[in-house]
Amino acid sequence: MNFAFLETASGSGSMWSSIIMMALIILVFWFFIIRPQRKKDKETAKMRSELQIGDEIVTIGGIIGIIVSMKEDSLVIETGSDRSKIRVTRWAISGKNTTAEQK
Repeated sequence: MNFAFLETASGSGSMWSSIIMMALIILVFWFFIIRPQRKKDKETAKMRSELQIGDEIVTIGGIIGIIVSMKEDSLVIETGSDRSKIRVTRWAISGKNTTAEQK
């Protein structure tokens, strides 16, 4: 009979340790994956809102161009040696071209 009591007590402890382990896994997941992604999203949104005419940008498709005009949701960029103009949306901008700034 004493063994039956010990099994129930250890089963209850096992349940709590499982709950604590799951909570720790969720906390680690949030700390290493979700939190950095939110920070990166905020930085990207800030960069997109600070774009100006004349900035050299890179789109998510890899197109590099210079901003020649801007509207609320879209930009017109000039790219290539023949100065082709392409209209892109703001969310398609992945970043400013830093190689041009370093030269």
